[in-house]
Amino acid sequence: RLKLARNLLREDGALFLTLDDTEVANMRRIGDEVFGEENFLANVVWQKKYAVANDDPGIGVMHDHVLVYRKSDAFVRGLLPRTDEQNARYSNPDNDPRGEWASDNYVSNKSKDERPTLWYAIRHPLTGEDVWPEEHAVWRYSQEKHLEIEREGRLYWGPNQSYRKPRLKRYLKEVQQGIVPPTWWAFEDCGHNDEAQKETSALLGQKVFSTPKPLRLVQRMLTIAAPKDAIVLDFFAGSGATAHATLKANAEDQGSRRYIVVQLPEPLSADNNDQKSAALFCDQLGKPRNIAELTKERLRRAGAKVKADNALFVGDTGFRVFKLDTSNIRAWNPKPHDLEATLFDHQDHLLEGRSEADVLYELLLKLGLDLCVPIEKRSIEGLDVHAVGGGVLLACLAEKITREQVESLAQGIIAWHKQLAPAGDTICVFRDSAFADDVAKTNLAAILEQHGIQNVRSL
Repeated sequence: RLKLARNLLREDGALFLTLDDTEVANMRRIGDEVFGEENFLANVVWQKKYAVANDDPGIGVMHDHVLVYRKSDAFVRGLLPRTDEQNARYSNPDNDPRGEWASDNYVSNKSKDERPTLWYAIRHPLTGEDVWPEEHAVWRYSQEKHLEIEREGRLYWGPNQSYRKPRLKRYLKEVQQGIVPPTWWAFEDCGHNDEAQKETSALLGQKVFSTPKPLRLVQRMLTIAAPKDAIVLDFFAGSGATAHATLKANAEDQGSRRYIVVQLPEPLSADNNDQKSAALFCDQLGKPRNIAELTKERLRRAGAKVKADNALFVGDTGFRVFKLDTSNIRAWNPKPHDLEATLFDHQDHLLEGRSEADVLYELLLKLGLDLCVPIEKRSIEGLDVHAVGGGVLLACLAEKITREQVESLAQGIIAWHKQLAPAGDTICVFRDSAFADDVAKTNLAAILEQHGIQNVRSL
């Protein structure tokens, strides 16, 4: 899975691995091998609990680890937002036109023996006396730089110039607009297990997930490693916190991040005390008892909540669900002792029982189209025609196309193609076995080609 993750990552991408003490040492070795030691960024410690359980028989575990790896040195980490407390240190008591400021130390702890050029006198503006650093210290700036600071009015001598030594005005607008992420993530900043339980319970109306992740934890990861156009992948969707946090981040900064979350349909049993509430919740929904159904329901409600909480947000909160399966196209597997029967068996190249949607999405994959591109459907001559990506792909996957339908179907597709006016060339696909005969197939292709749709294929 780690090797696949590395292959999938963009050059400026990063991987976050959340795990406890029992496996962190092993994971570090494997991570270093797959990503390279030089691409290890941090072992973050997340305080997942705010209290030790009184019945804990050993030493109470209060934290999890988050190992962070980058794909390459193209990765640029994001900064955490400054807090109100940090910004509150800046004010503008003297109505400085440059805005809010805070005073900073003007003295360095270097000695005059180390930095003799930084040992000089500064004239006090009120008393006119020469002011020197202490014997064991020097000024932070050269005399030339000091004169420049003085001309700019950035020296601060205190209220009514009452300070004995000057301080430097540092303006809020000049300060780095963010905080370098630390490796200690306290629950006050990133949430804890109990907070995550309350989030999911409030959303779903009852306790369903046993160990969900808090949204604030995942949002911090996104802030550090997922710019506004990122694709966020979670191999273990579970409660769906990663996808929910992605939607929430988009609503807050008007980003266009997208998510892919993977969850096996692990069965849930009402006979298992740890799974009982989750299994019964699936029953309430009328869904099969498995974790994937819980994930989907959480994401449906999360999307609605994000929309409700952010009235001005116009981003997409929907998602599509895909299940891994074999190809819809029948594999050529001839029987040497009965080639005639094999040929007849393969007259229809598509497997029985597969829907038009199944075939359509396999087409998207094989043509390299985004699985989330807009798909429109229109009935032409009683047959469903799909337009994908604004007409980049046109597909009619009906099981039967008669000779009488060919002309009207072709003209309808041509008219719709003109309306869509796709930017690039269009691929038009049909089910090969749908045509009554080769004449019908050839005629349809010829009509389309005469009107500019040159790339006509059949499955």
